[in-house]
Amino acid sequence: MGRERAPGSGLEAELAKHKGVEIHGNNLRISFMWRRLRCRETLGLPATKANIRHAAQLRAAILHEIKLGTFDYARHFPESKHAGNYSRTRDERISALLERYKPLKAVDITSETESRYSLALDICIDLLGKDRLGSALLPEDIQHLRVQLIEDRATSTVNHYLATLAGFLRWCESNGHCRAGLSQACTRFEMSAREPDPLTKAEVEALLDVGCLHPADRAAITIAVYTGLRPGELCALAREDVDIETGVIHVRRAITATGTFKVPKTGKPRTVLLFPPALEACRTLLAIPGKVPQHPVTVQLTRHETRVDTVTPLLSPTLQARRKRVNTWFVPTAWNTKWSTIQKRAKIRHRRPYQTRHTYACWCLTARGNLAFIAKQMGHKDFTMLVEVYAKWMDDESPNELQHIWRGLQDKA
Repeated sequence: MGRERAPGSGLEAELAKHKGVEIHGNNLRISFMWRRLRCRETLGLPATKANIRHAAQLRAAILHEIKLGTFDYARHFPESKHAGNYSRTRDERISALLERYKPLKAVDITSETESRYSLALDICIDLLGKDRLGSALLPEDIQHLRVQLIEDRATSTVNHYLATLAGFLRWCESNGHCRAGLSQACTRFEMSAREPDPLTKAEVEALLDVGCLHPADRAAITIAVYTGLRPGELCALAREDVDIETGVIHVRRAITATGTFKVPKTGKPRTVLLFPPALEACRTLLAIPGKVPQHPVTVQLTRHETRVDTVTPLLSPTLQARRKRVNTWFVPTAWNTKWSTIQKRAKIRHRRPYQTRHTYACWCLTARGNLAFIAKQMGHKDFTMLVEVYAKWMDDESPNELQHIWRGLQDKA
């Protein structure tokens, strides 16, 4: 409802001096914007010059509190029918909320994960606006954020940012700092499934015979292809993890890009049975005199728990280093550089190091390996991922599957 005409020229002139103050019925009313809503509240004061000035001062104080994020609707207007609805959340800037959230979240994650989460949240909050009030955020703001993020970032990166932001917003919702359901606007983008791109036998031979100039590199790539270890697990292997007598490798740890040791991805160690080429590769590496003595490494189990392994690296940059000061252990980024150099030398199509893991899975599946066995070797919780990711290689055998099953039934008859 617009401003009603005030009786008397003196009142009209006074009202004209003060924006947001008007006469409604027989009383004064103020209006202001809060949380993107226009709020109007009648003060129960008759229209006099003194009361108009009082109303203007009240409105100015309210606007100041809104700017500071301290405005409490119910305190100013306890009798208002809107007080209950408007005061369900507390006004605080999202930058201040984020600083409170970070240490609360950090206790449940590792320091490396904390660093990634912190970066993602900082980027999102910067784009949303650090000085924005949590209570003023709308789903539309999150939708605009999605548009900004996807403009110049990979889909996988944006989805990580949105998932991390959703966790922060759920915390804000549960503590009354923003409207309920805001986190649901953090809808992740659909991603086209990346099919595995395994190496062929000929490409592996080229890598080993042409690409590798040192026996340690040849042995390392052989182990990667014939065990399906993740790059971080491969780089963290120790001589003490290899049991030549029983033909197994014990995967007890992985190493991150920053050189931090952690448990394998599923959180549990596993034992990998070695194909003959991988077993021979382990013998080769164990026969090479190591330049690094056995030493303790700290493996992060959780944020608050660690263990110490006293081990000797199976693969180490020191084996081929020309410089005096090099890292004791390979990290995935350094292994990626070496892998790229070996591929270029072998003149094969470029692939990420992780494709050696896909190669192992695809070769095992096309050889009709048992799904449960392959999944256990690779460190999956079950064989669901094998079916989802490697269905193409399993389907390649489907035309002959009926005959294969029939022969098996006949043999048991």
